Amino acid sequence: MTIRKLKEVDAVIVGLGWTGGILAKELSEAGLTVVALERGRMTTTEADFQVPTVRDELRYVQRQEMMQDAARDTITMRNTDRQEALPVRRLGAFLPGEGVGGSGLHWSGGTWRWSDMEFKARSLYEGRYGKAHIPADMMVRDWGISYEEIEPYYDRFERTAAVSGKAGNLGGQTQAGGNPFEAPRSREYPNPPLNPILAGQMFSEAAAKAGYHPFPRPAANSSRAYTNPDGVSFGGCQYCGFCQRFGCEANAKASPHLTVVPAALKRPNFEMRTHSWVTRILKDASARRVTGVVYTNLLTGEEIEQPAQMVFLCSFTLNNVHLMLVSGIGKPYDPATQTGVIGRNYCYETRTAANLFFEGKEFNPFISAGCTNVVIDDFNANWQFDRGALGVVGGYIVSAGHNTNLPIGNRPVPRGTPAWGSRWKEATAKWYGSSMSISSSGGSMPHRYNYLDLDPTYRNAFGQPLLRMTFDYKDNEQRLNAHAARIVNELARSLNPTHMSAASGEPQSWSVVPYLSTHNGGGTSMGTSPADSAVNPWLQSWDAHNLFVMGASTFAHNGAYQPTGLVGALAYRAADTVKNRYLRNPGPLVSA
Repeated sequence: MTIRKLKEVDAVIVGLGWTGGILAKELSEAGLTVVALERGRMTTTEADFQVPTVRDELRYVQRQEMMQDAARDTITMRNTDRQEALPVRRLGAFLPGEGVGGSGLHWSGGTWRWSDMEFKARSLYEGRYGKAHIPADMMVRDWGISYEEIEPYYDRFERTAAVSGKAGNLGGQTQAGGNPFEAPRSREYPNPPLNPILAGQMFSEAAAKAGYHPFPRPAANSSRAYTNPDGVSFGGCQYCGFCQRFGCEANAKASPHLTVVPAALKRPNFEMRTHSWVTRILKDASARRVTGVVYTNLLTGEEIEQPAQMVFLCSFTLNNVHLMLVSGIGKPYDPATQTGVIGRNYCYETRTAANLFFEGKEFNPFISAGCTNVVIDDFNANWQFDRGALGVVGGYIVSAGHNTNLPIGNRPVPRGTPAWGSRWKEATAKWYGSSMSISSSGGSMPHRYNYLDLDPTYRNAFGQPLLRMTFDYKDNEQRLNAHAARIVNELARSLNPTHMSAASGEPQSWSVVPYLSTHNGGGTSMGTSPADSAVNPWLQSWDAHNLFVMGASTFAHNGAYQPTGLVGALAYRAADTVKNRYLRNPGPLVSA
């Protein structure tokens, strides 16, 4: 089939979620001709997220309408390279979105600021605990960035996304009610925290009594009517209960389709093409640059080449890695020799939870938002948590509250309850409104044998090899999870529930089946050397100076915090770098 070649543009963006939307807005406002290619369809609040149709748990949660279609493109998965990797036929552990807005349509809104504890992990851990503390197979390294240089971009994203929260550290001064362990902020959150709910209040009292420091989870769910710096109006959160895996009917949850994408669409030099599936990035073999992309129009089947002076890879973590591999950009990672960079440093996260049941209490779990949680950070950003004694790198947060606990998918019952029949029905009716959970969310460190590559057997709808994931929890994650389970259970027992299903700290293998989070990271990680990273600290490819890679695929490891705040901040920083430095002198960026 003949490929139709279009006129060259200044920039082509692959994927129109948070990072693609930010780049689209910033670059088009700078006067560049910009084309964004999105494999899914256009979404708007008016057309897609209105009552009553948006409040459909069966449609959006069980049938995964807003997620990528695993029948058309998926991954294969195995825990070790001694196993055969098999295709994931139904999304489970993580749920990448599809359509304008990407996963930013159906996320919960958790927005955190990662700090130098992550960005300078190897330096800080070796300085505190010695070089022997980090195992040889744990590929932890510094990222090449600092909190100080990222802080203004965190602030910028928080104001774009109407983030609600309470500062715990303003200019180095601890603030009551916030996270005392956070890095210094230049100013308060744009909006006050979301309203507390009973489960969070009970957890907060128990955590404070135990000597910990509870605070409301920062959330891109606006707690009140708000207008962001771009003039976008947000409604106040209605606590409708339909948040994670749903679009927001009230325009209270920040999303690219509400914020940055409409701002870009106002520019005549910006064009959005939906139903456009990019299959490869084109590279000039005689020079260290890319020349554009090839994509397929899913509505017509036509294959099209879009030449561009710059390419911005802004799709989901796994799709970024896949596109780099099938395009032959960067050397694929080989765990045997520990050479190569594409697919290296893939990380996920850990989690454990206790379910608590209280006779006579009513939690109303259907009245909530994605981030009506209370959190403690005492075992993550707090250096008083002694990793030396435990022999770990990283940490975890502990939280309680309700996040989209709807009655089809959320049927908590005490252990020992029959799995079906009349007694199960009675138990689900009794305990649905009278239960809560306390859970941990932990970081994941890169390991030599956790990686992404191309599957030799299975292919997608375009005949391309599927991405193969080789991943399992290693000793570091098992020890962290066991410690987290102990803390979770201590806090749970202190609330004196009628029944309690304790959190498990037993060693476990990672499974792709039950949902955990859509917090996949790494695979095209950033760093200061092309020997062990795919992109430099400005997210510019080491192999092609006019290719920039965005999103969590550039993380050098995964932390306990949700990734979107850092993803947004890095996108704003990359946009400024391109506008203020790269365009003046195209080529590899070096330290200023």
